[in-house]
Amino acid sequence: MAPADEPRQPAASDELRLTRRSLFPLVGAAALAPLVVPAVASAQETVEQAEAEQQDDGRRAPSRFVYVGTYTSTAPGGVVPSTSVGVYAFKMNGRNGALTQIQAVPLVDPSWVTIDAPTTHLYATSEVTTFNGAANTGGVTAYSVNPITGMLTSINNATTRGSIPAHSTIDPTGKFLLIANYIGANFVVIPIRAADGGLTNDATVFPVTGKGPNTARQEAPHPHEILFDPAGKFVFGPDLGTDKVWSWTLDAGALVANPNLAADQVASGSGPRHMSFHPSGKFVYVIDEMVSSVTAFRYDAAVGTFTWIQTISTLPDNFTGESSTAEIIVHPSGKWVYGSNRGHNSIVIFRVADDGRLSIGGHERRNIDKPRHFSIDPSGTLLLVANQGSDSVTVFDIDQGSGALTPKGKPVPAGKQPSFVGTILLP
Repeated sequence: MAPADEPRQPAASDELRLTRRSLFPLVGAAALAPLVVPAVASAQETVEQAEAEQQDDGRRAPSRFVYVGTYTSTAPGGVVPSTSVGVYAFKMNGRNGALTQIQAVPLVDPSWVTIDAPTTHLYATSEVTTFNGAANTGGVTAYSVNPITGMLTSINNATTRGSIPAHSTIDPTGKFLLIANYIGANFVVIPIRAADGGLTNDATVFPVTGKGPNTARQEAPHPHEILFDPAGKFVFGPDLGTDKVWSWTLDAGALVANPNLAADQVASGSGPRHMSFHPSGKFVYVIDEMVSSVTAFRYDAAVGTFTWIQTISTLPDNFTGESSTAEIIVHPSGKWVYGSNRGHNSIVIFRVADDGRLSIGGHERRNIDKPRHFSIDPSGTLLLVANQGSDSVTVFDIDQGSGALTPKGKPVPAGKQPSFVGTILLP
């Protein structure tokens, strides 16, 4: 179905109820999505910033805009209907991490938000199964970003050609938006209009097949992410349903299976969810949702293949409750890897050895409640966590010597059931 010229947001009644919420009520899902753009300061703020820079300790982050996605209906694992509007925009004070809301943009279940490299356009996926009256598909809405105010203006929207879009990314050329459809069992490439950053109706669908040993969670493919390697040469898609990380190249808008290895494998029944590359490009880390572990691989950038190094738990040895993982991010320095535990309600901190192996550096649990997504500011000094359980965002200071996290102020309300925090708009 072609996107409408004038975007219409689907009503709550448009949604089918066969979603991750009803299929997997114990999984939980609150992914807070702040996209961060450098904020234009007032005259007083400019003076304060100049004074701060004179005493700069090298650990302050620039002030930015942060965009938070929420669930406007009951989130996965939730029981209370949401009162959220959609995408929330905040201004972040880089000196103290304080967040001030500046806009609330109506949109149904915007569970993931991504931004283009020039930081001029934002794309928010609607995690639904019916969009604009079209069945068996989610939606994605394009917005322009005002560089002065940080405010969002809707351009248009499109269907994702598959239900429950879980993740999206933009290719290095800025010409295509790539989407992973969790229930759709496919990956989709949508061309981006050069003139205004809007979305075309020429989406191409790339289905995947297979299943895993867990009949309740892995009865079919469940793509959960799609992203490029650091060089922008290969594309990867972690698939919770098949225990695979699919591998392609992008050729003129088409996903072409990696001829060297079409898919890399994690342990059977693990449920790979997200992955993050080491800044050196030598290692990649896959977080396994269903067994709360991280699988570390050596990465061969020339051919786009993985070699297993290690699998390590994200939980303390003495933990006996139920928990699942969500996000994983390598710190810009490459010294630490962070992962979110929903159930244990923590951010796990791993130390990274020279050979890519991980060791536990600790677990941060303060002001964390059902963390789905989190983000690290480009400066590497702040980490922002989306708390589905407390409808808030918690900002942490990152110790540059140890990687330890310290809360900066109290959690900030962020709508209801925030779903994604952390897509960063670079200065």
